[in-house]
Amino acid sequence: MEKSAASTEPQGPRPVLGRDSVQVPDDQDFRSFRSECEAEAGWNLTYSKAGVSVWVQAVEMDRTLHKIKLCSEGRIIPVSQMKILGFRTEVLCSSQGHTGRKQQDRGLSDQTAWNCCKCELVGQRDGPSLLRGDFQCRMECRDVPAETLYDVLHDIEYRKKWDSNVIETFDIARLTVNADVGYYSWRCPKPLKNRDVITLRSWLPMGTDYIIMNYSVKHPKYPPRKDLVRAVSIQTGYLIQSTGPKSCVITYMAQVDPKGSLPKWVVNKSSQFLAPKAMKKMYKACVKYPEWKQKHQPHFKPWLHPEQSPLPSLALSELSVQHADSLENIDESAVAESREERVGSAGGEGSDDDTSLT
Repeated sequence: MEKSAASTEPQGPRPVLGRDSVQVPDDQDFRSFRSECEAEAGWNLTYSKAGVSVWVQAVEMDRTLHKIKLCSEGRIIPVSQMKILGFRTEVLCSSQGHTGRKQQDRGLSDQTAWNCCKCELVGQRDGPSLLRGDFQCRMECRDVPAETLYDVLHDIEYRKKWDSNVIETFDIARLTVNADVGYYSWRCPKPLKNRDVITLRSWLPMGTDYIIMNYSVKHPKYPPRKDLVRAVSIQTGYLIQSTGPKSCVITYMAQVDPKGSLPKWVVNKSSQFLAPKAMKKMYKACVKYPEWKQKHQPHFKPWLHPEQSPLPSLALSELSVQHADSLENIDESAVAESREERVGSAGGEGSDDDTSLT
């Protein structure tokens, strides 16, 4: 079940299930997601402690992760000796022999722009992406059955109890017996802006294992809000693998465009503190779930019994794929971590208050 600590070649970003139109994932999509969760190439181990591991993917530069403004002829001229801060760069310029001039954007420490009179390129830094969050978390649950973890991830009312990052979450509509559309907004580390997302979520039991995955869609009744940044889930989800009658392993894979140039401390904090803390909080929630569920509609599980779902039906034609380039990009790369967040990180992972899970 263990991934290698170091990878070979980065795999690069992956498309939203390879589709430009909204579709409910099929069996091949679920198999592909499972394969990605289990793949080793392109992932680097950044955290391993107490049964929780985190991997971050080094995403190569591509057209979705850097900004290019073409000038008239669009001639590509490599720029040598400009690997400042680990950037790999090219300047696009129509002037023969022009290599551009380096200009440090004010306030940006991890992102550098090179400009000439007619062209511009913003280079993407090698290593973990500052524009996208691609990472995996894996946790061993030695006394939690796979089916319990599956229920916890589905139970939206229980999530409001244990997920301290949630601002608001609700299901919008049902698409099929194993797919729906929902809304989720969450708190980001201060002083970053909080985010929200609209996703098409689908799920599938696979013997004693389970998969839940989602990708971003646009719903006409839930446009981006002014007080939140609309993020994009490229492909995010959970693989739950049973390892015994009362034990399992969960892998959480997130390929997310947070719609912003995030500072390096966010990347580091997510992999070294926030992700492990969230996984451990999830584990505590799983341990307490059977007792909680007995007091809160114990037989209501529409993810297992579709006939119980109170959601209205929605046609796929009313949705469209949410592409990142259609949303406003928020530059927060110069934002420094607040003192409150630094103190919170230093407080350790075992200080979570879980008294609300009763």
